[in-house]
Amino acid sequence: MKNITTNLKGLLAGVVAMVGLSGPVWAQDIDFFTIGTGGTAYTYYPVGGVIANAISRPPGSRECDAGGSCGVEGLIATAVSSRGSVDNVNAIASGLRNSGFAQSDVAYWAYTGTGTMEGQEPSTNLRSIAALFEEHVHLVALADSGINSISDLRGRRVSLDEPGSGTYVDAQLILEANGMSVDDITPETLKGGAASEALRNGKIDAFFIVAGYPTGALVELASATEIMMVPIDGAGADALTEKYGFFSQSIIPDGTYENVVAAPTVAVGAQWFTSSVEDEELIYNITRALWNENTRTLLDVSHAKGPSINLDTALSGLAIPLHPGAERFYREVGILNN
Repeated sequence: MKNITTNLKGLLAGVVAMVGLSGPVWAQDIDFFTIGTGGTAYTYYPVGGVIANAISRPPGSRECDAGGSCGVEGLIATAVSSRGSVDNVNAIASGLRNSGFAQSDVAYWAYTGTGTMEGQEPSTNLRSIAALFEEHVHLVALADSGINSISDLRGRRVSLDEPGSGTYVDAQLILEANGMSVDDITPETLKGGAASEALRNGKIDAFFIVAGYPTGALVELASATEIMMVPIDGAGADALTEKYGFFSQSIIPDGTYENVVAAPTVAVGAQWFTSSVEDEELIYNITRALWNENTRTLLDVSHAKGPSINLDTALSGLAIPLHPGAERFYREVGILNN
């Protein structure tokens, strides 16, 4: 055991030397904290990376006011690629991950055991940390595909994303709201770059993505070939938003993607969740680090969706109770009063 400890200290000392830290790392407490995100080509993963970096403060880091990390003392947070919202809430509920991003609708259904999660054990240990940004449903097709509405998907090869993702759930709800089902299409379950590549190569006719715009996979796709955003509007969008309060009608603006005109669509909220078993003091400090001024700077410059992540909207659309640590922070700063 003594030799193992000595070797570990030597290894940690080497890590410290490589990253420019100082001090006896092995004498300090280290906490690891995972954030489940999504596919690497989507919005969750890069935003998760920014937040993980912002809330981390490994032992030996320089002080915040000396240009160092302003995260949580001794915390090393990691953004973990995953299959998306459903995968993340299940992983939190089972204890596999400390936290994760999820669509507001998926998280609520998991928490209550209703909607698309009906018949499953409610994940009553889910707790909210913050609302982050709005996510838009993108229905992507080639510009010359002849697909101009949801009804034009009949008989076509359409990727719904992977099971375990929020996109997979929402794509089916959108079909249902328009009087269709998976049986009316030839469904595929491709994610991110794979779906884009399949569209370019003619292996599928359209695919769904639920993500904050602009999302990297589509930026790259639009620069390589002519695509369009298929409108999600009309009676189908009305029926969807009336039945499910988590959806709102919105628009993907003109020019968001190269040579792609504006398209009406529906949107949900992207939110950050954790478990009720996580330590109150830890989540309090994580929430405080999330809204630190230095984090604000990182969010503003690191990703196009970053500027829309604001303390003023941190509680917008939350339908799951706050974690006590997060609740304490929001009460302290005065945006939660009752």
